[in-house]
Amino acid sequence: MNENQYQNLFPRTSDKIAPTFEEMPPARAEPSTAADDIQALGTPKVPVAKDGIHCLTIIGQIEGHILLPSQNKTTKYEHVMPQLVAVEQSPDIKGLLILLNTVGGDVEAGLAIAEMIASLSKPTVSLVLGGGHSIGIPIAVAAGYSFIAETATMTIHPIRLSGFVLGIPQTWDYLEKMQERVVRFVVSHSRIKAERYRELMFRTGDLARDIGTVLVGGDAVKEGLIDEVGGLCEALTKLKSATE
Repeated sequence: MNENQYQNLFPRTSDKIAPTFEEMPPARAEPSTAADDIQALGTPKVPVAKDGIHCLTIIGQIEGHILLPSQNKTTKYEHVMPQLVAVEQSPDIKGLLILLNTVGGDVEAGLAIAEMIASLSKPTVSLVLGGGHSIGIPIAVAAGYSFIAETATMTIHPIRLSGFVLGIPQTWDYLEKMQERVVRFVVSHSRIKAERYRELMFRTGDLARDIGTVLVGGDAVKEGLIDEVGGLCEALTKLKSATE
């Protein structure tokens, strides 16, 4: 078989076996997927509704400096803080709706989130659904206006520590100072008096095997902790009127 017959059987499409380095297209980084963003930031992006309202959820246990077990449903403070910064900076976001169904959690992480919410320049409305317990209370009252569902509950109890604790006077002094921080914040952002809040905190008999008080729906409003009983419609209506 001569060369011409070979070429007819096996034609070559190009004399070049492979493109040179200069001819190769530039490598492009793979765009991040929604799953990547959720894993890194807790949200694929800052979602903005057409009317400029951003919804922030505080659910499960508020996770602080210690990583909780994987089976726990948590709200990570390092996910919430960047969202609050974005809410403050974004010109497209006019107001913030905070939905709470939390059992509480890390005191310092909860106070950090509450302080950031309270310092926002944009209108904020919170809605307690299911429960807004423990350190979830400062987050609920940090909003400019607060709602609670009729069946939702809020648990007021003293600060507690778990794990290895040193039985020395300094430990109790630290607990008392931490507790006072929570009381001061709640009192300064709601209508409840400090004396009444402490009374509810140390009341015996309202919690099984513990001290404290559970407030259901309208009870939280009567105590001056929450502004109004309502649901999603009332919360959105209040927020929209504040952003107009």
